Amino acid sequence: MSQTNFDVAALRSFVTGMDLGSFAKAADRVGRSTSAVSAQIRKLEEQVGAPLFRKAGRGLGLTDAGEVMLRYARRLVELNDEAAFAARGTDLEGWVRLGLQEDFAESVLPNVLGRFARAHPKVRIEARVARNADLTARLDAGELDLALVWDDRNVSMQARRVAGASVDVAKPPMRWIGSDALQWSPGSDEPLPLVLFDGACMVCSLATDALDRAGIAWRVAMTSPSLAGLWAAAAAGLGITVRTPHGLPPTVRTLEPGAYGLPALPSLGLTLLRASSTAAPPVEQLAAIVVEAVKGYTSTSTDTGHVHGMAAA
Repeated sequence: MSQTNFDVAALRSFVTGMDLGSFAKAADRVGRSTSAVSAQIRKLEEQVGAPLFRKAGRGLGLTDAGEVMLRYARRLVELNDEAAFAARGTDLEGWVRLGLQEDFAESVLPNVLGRFARAHPKVRIEARVARNADLTARLDAGELDLALVWDDRNVSMQARRVAGASVDVAKPPMRWIGSDALQWSPGSDEPLPLVLFDGACMVCSLATDALDRAGIAWRVAMTSPSLAGLWAAAAAGLGITVRTPHGLPPTVRTLEPGAYGLPALPSLGLTLLRASSTAAPPVEQLAAIVVEAVKGYTSTSTDTGHVHGMAAA
């Protein structure tokens, strides 16, 4: 029986198309024509021996074989890039200081640190998990080289964007989050109980602004300095909180749009900021791994099964 050898370039186009929701956009990203990417996908289906896509409304969704192939494609592309990084960076040394949002620390950080450490064993990483204000302040103070932050477009961050020291990573949707233990209904005379971060919080402000525009009365039932505290309070039914659907513990769940009469929430951009537009090679290498890991995580842990912009192969 002949051995099947998948083309890494085709796998990259497949993964990129799924991440971007369009193979036309993927063609631009990978530097190929749309017809060339279509040919790559058809060849991939021939090698798999099964269709990767199915009709889903006006677009395309993944078949069971497609779902399996996407998981392996991500791993193969990651391993390819890790090998390239390792071969080119065997002599890299020094420190890289990385800051991450708590939402992505548990799910993304182990993968990022592991991949980077295998590729560059002589480079040490100092990681900090914190909220937006702390991360941007430390970046400004020169205490971090990289920071994954919510893009609030303040003056300092805007200046870095102009200087080319940032990368737009993803735009996760915000969701109302609660549990079946919540003792509140829209018809009650009580304001909606909220569980929020203490102090300034951009995500919390988005939620309360949306409630104010919808004319829904609310009160702060509990504040917490940590994400774990928000999950615990929401699980206990003390109130509803708001966050992305990524990394939720099994004790809470996202609420369906319109549940409890709650308004829709916007998406919020995630940006990877560098302390300088001319970063050292270890910083650039780590930045590339962080961007790839977060994009992969945010695209697979939400409903991204529909792909527009490409006809069935």
